[in-house]
Amino acid sequence: MMVRYLLFVTVMFALSTSTVVAKEPGDTNYDEQKVPAYKLPDLLVDREGRPVGLPEWESHRRGEILRLFEESVYGATPQRKLPVTYKVVERDPNAFDGLATRKQIAAFFGDRRLRLDILLYIPNRPAKPVPAFVGLNFRGNHTVQRDPKIIRRIQRKGPKYERGASENRWPVQMLLDQGYALVTLHRDQVDPDNYKNDFADGIHPLFYDKGQKKPGPKEWGAIGAWAWSLSRVLDFLETDDRIDAKRVAVMGHSRLGKAALWAGAQDSRFAVVISNNSGCGGAALYRRCYGERIHHMLKPVPYWFCTNHQQYSKREHELPVDQHMLLALMAPRPVYVASATEDRWADPKGEFLAAKHASVAYALYGKSELSEIDMMPEPENPIHTTIGYHLRTGKHDVTAYDWQQYIKYADGFLRHE
Repeated sequence: MMVRYLLFVTVMFALSTSTVVAKEPGDTNYDEQKVPAYKLPDLLVDREGRPVGLPEWESHRRGEILRLFEESVYGATPQRKLPVTYKVVERDPNAFDGLATRKQIAAFFGDRRLRLDILLYIPNRPAKPVPAFVGLNFRGNHTVQRDPKIIRRIQRKGPKYERGASENRWPVQMLLDQGYALVTLHRDQVDPDNYKNDFADGIHPLFYDKGQKKPGPKEWGAIGAWAWSLSRVLDFLETDDRIDAKRVAVMGHSRLGKAALWAGAQDSRFAVVISNNSGCGGAALYRRCYGERIHHMLKPVPYWFCTNHQQYSKREHELPVDQHMLLALMAPRPVYVASATEDRWADPKGEFLAAKHASVAYALYGKSELSEIDMMPEPENPIHTTIGYHLRTGKHDVTAYDWQQYIKYADGFLRHE
């Protein structure tokens, strides 16, 4: 049993870091003929069975769906605000040979009990405030670029990654050349993702009641904590006069794509929300039971979700929500979903269908949507309507092609020069 568990943990880690996958769980379904018949919860019928139009969507249905996700999937994010101090600890106006200014900001929360390090690159031109992409990274800020001046702070035990080890996923110069700032921080500073998370470190203890040692059944897990940190980064960006905080896109890959979606669902200040290969618990429909499923995640990483989520293991059809409803929570803001042909574990078709079925919420606002598109687009044929989608050839990763699409997509919504 222990050998099987360790093998599964290895598989999950491989999926998050794009290394070679050894073997997936034996009950993984990759056969469309074995996808069960399912009926999605109706976005436009409330819990009392009443039809919903735009007034009802805004008055109560959207909030109703948000609460269902809090209660059954991610857990509720604490509403209490922690005292926070933001301190610029390093600044270089000549990064990338003068193309950008690099800033490193230490954010101290809860009377300095928790420190988050924010890495920020801002293009030096134009002089007016610029739009930005914000995202969490897997391996540490120092892995985003080889720059020796990037502060290296690792909170967890595990591999010690070299500088620039993830630079293929973070095309900083491409973003700067296109006039975008890039902002990132390391997920493990917020809440360690080490397969042994007991909620004793990271952000959770700062919100515990007296005597509490772990979140309650409906309280947030790691995805909720990571989403919370993205909003705290946005808090800081609102204070920086070089950033237009009303033009910020939040982006995440894999499990951090789940966090980006949950951040965008809760925080309407994010102008654009982007999910890259986020799969089960992210953009893919649960009820398809294709690729990764709830019980696959709960064995190695139950801490991603609230404890209540465990009751839906192998019972996805009983969930009061599905992921088209998560995407609909962004309406009318732009949301983009990206898949990869070889990333069957993340169920590309399920990700596309979630985007398609979220369209009814966008139609309430008269927005362009995917409801009239019957078939998934072919690889490298992106759709850049308000609900955007692309299928890329290749594996579970973030590539230059993905970023090219995100920049082009964001240009359509964040540019007003």
